Amino acid sequence: MQHTRKAAVIGLGSMGWGAALSLLRAGFAVRGCDVRSEVLMRFAENGGTPCTTPASAAKDADMILVYVVNSRQVEDVLFGQNGALETARPSTVFLLCTTMAPSATTAIAERLEAAGMRVIDAPVSGGHVRALSGEITVMASGMPAAFDQASEVLDAISAKVFRLGDRPGAGSQVKMINQLLAGVHIAATAEAMTLAAKAGIDLKTLYDVIRVSAGSSWMFENRGEHIVSGDYTPRSAVNIFVKDLGIVTSEAGKAGAVTPLAAAALDLFMEASQAGLGLEDDAAVAKILAAKSGVQLPGLKD
Repeated sequence: MQHTRKAAVIGLGSMGWGAALSLLRAGFAVRGCDVRSEVLMRFAENGGTPCTTPASAAKDADMILVYVVNSRQVEDVLFGQNGALETARPSTVFLLCTTMAPSATTAIAERLEAAGMRVIDAPVSGGHVRALSGEITVMASGMPAAFDQASEVLDAISAKVFRLGDRPGAGSQVKMINQLLAGVHIAATAEAMTLAAKAGIDLKTLYDVIRVSAGSSWMFENRGEHIVSGDYTPRSAVNIFVKDLGIVTSEAGKAGAVTPLAAAALDLFMEASQAGLGLEDDAAVAKILAAKSGVQLPGLKD
């Protein structure tokens, strides 16, 4: 009888959810762990096995994918009480898909390897739509043996895997640079749309023009549509970029690099978070600029 590959996905947010469903479509038996009971119920309805602890999800898994929010949560779900390391078998591959500071990724990987596990530093990009279709980009680094073991998982969840080195940390470095650009582009999109509204330009018309012009970016195409429609349902929340741009500016400072645009964007995301918008879609930073500019964006009340 052919062995059914078993995967565990810890953290069923927008990206982890997409990965879990992609693995189910590829024929994996998937256990999913999340703190939200309604998400676990929905996961069961989609054919997955819901788990309330990382330890129960990791039991008998061939691969464990970690999609929680930050390095503190990664440490908790791996090494804390009822953590995945309590039940994971030796030589299990851990894919660390959380965006973390490279130094944090390296430290966590070393602890896993010391416990006999294999690790791929595997932060991802592409948004929730591509995650659902199994077409994300993975910025990965780790030993060749770990990649060999994880090849079917990576094929199921991604359209492109960049192998960036043999040691965990390199993937997180490249993801950090990606997040610098992504955060700055979201802030720039919010600024452009707010200025257009102040100038009396129809935002839908502006969006249609810019997205096929030289000033566009992937983030403008994606988040600009959110602003035009007035839809701030969180696909990726404001607080995610408070974290990610915080990583950028902190790591840049340690390296002696100057990142003024990242710092300016971080200030905007932090202001939005402090204003109570932290759990809204990251395009909600436009609300802060709109309020300061005295303009009305679509879908917002005076």
